[in-house]
Amino acid sequence: MTGKPRIALDVMGGDRGPEDMVAGAVLAVDQEDVIVTLLGDEARIKAALIACRPSAACADRLNVVPTTQVVGMDESPFEAIRRKKYSSIVQAFILHQEGKVDAVVSAGNSGATMAAGLKYLGRLEHITRPGIANVFPTLKGPVVMMDVGANVDCRPRHLFEFGVMAAAFARVFCDVERPRIGLLSIGEEGGKGNLLVKKSHQFFLQSSLNYIGNVEGREIFQGDVDVIVCDGFVGNVCLKLSEGLAEAMIAMLGDEIKKRFTAKIGYLLSREAFAALRRRVDYAEYGGAPLLGLRGIGVVCHGRSSDLAIKNAIRVAGDMVRNRVNDHIATLLAADGFLVNNVDDAASAINNADSAASSANSGGVNHIGGTQKAGNEAKSEAAR
Repeated sequence: MTGKPRIALDVMGGDRGPEDMVAGAVLAVDQEDVIVTLLGDEARIKAALIACRPSAACADRLNVVPTTQVVGMDESPFEAIRRKKYSSIVQAFILHQEGKVDAVVSAGNSGATMAAGLKYLGRLEHITRPGIANVFPTLKGPVVMMDVGANVDCRPRHLFEFGVMAAAFARVFCDVERPRIGLLSIGEEGGKGNLLVKKSHQFFLQSSLNYIGNVEGREIFQGDVDVIVCDGFVGNVCLKLSEGLAEAMIAMLGDEIKKRFTAKIGYLLSREAFAALRRRVDYAEYGGAPLLGLRGIGVVCHGRSSDLAIKNAIRVAGDMVRNRVNDHIATLLAADGFLVNNVDDAASAINNADSAASSANSGGVNHIGGTQKAGNEAKSEAAR
């Protein structure tokens, strides 16, 4: 693209109110080469801008679009976007649809953000379920997990699509030419996991993606994989567990330091390292989570995002626009036999194989040797 990325910010989203949203936007235009459009209550936005006192150069890259409605965190997503066309989140995606902005950032109702994106932007070709990706810190570098909350009930095709989209994102943002992809399961063996994981495993084996097999939960933070695929239910549990664990560990460490004089002395000598650790595990440093699979760019943020988190979310959105992430997704989907057109046929074949195996196994204990082998051969043939 040419020119500065134009980012629409849903100022009425989030738990902290418009003041932190506007402060994050001011930080973004001061530190990033972007233009930000602020959507929400005009009076509160202007009051927040006065409080932030942006420079003249920054003020020139901040626009205000008044809106009159707000989508609450507890509202039904699709009902909300149907009834509240003049809400900040809906108007942000309408601006995107009209080509007046290049991306949307919101810390509000994530379901409504996804629903508005689907309604006004639509899906990328061959993508049936857009999802939310999230970047986690690990011992060796970042890892991208997808999905982390958009789709709690999934089919194997959806998990395969998540792998393709997350791999495209990782290529751009983790600077990995051929990302290693793992499928989150309860064991490393291909036969471990529920039915969804087992069938998804077969799809990945047939693809040209750099699929390394199943990974267990303890491997998420080891850094030996670049992309981890799971359904949105499991991914959201992982995300919230990780956030809570990081906060609890830092708090417990602080409590232990306060108990001993020698520990306090050690902290004074090591406080730069502690500060670096806090930044490394702070979600605010990573900004927002990209909505992948839309015909456009969307980024969702934590509901309690600070001004720093909003600034970094705007940075992520700008980088996605500059690096044309959707073009990378399309390239991976179109590349050598990614099952784009055949994945549903493959699903049917595996289902038929499962039925054959089930029928064969129902023949009784005396025939289990031969019938089990027949069922396994049917599955193997379907997976080829």
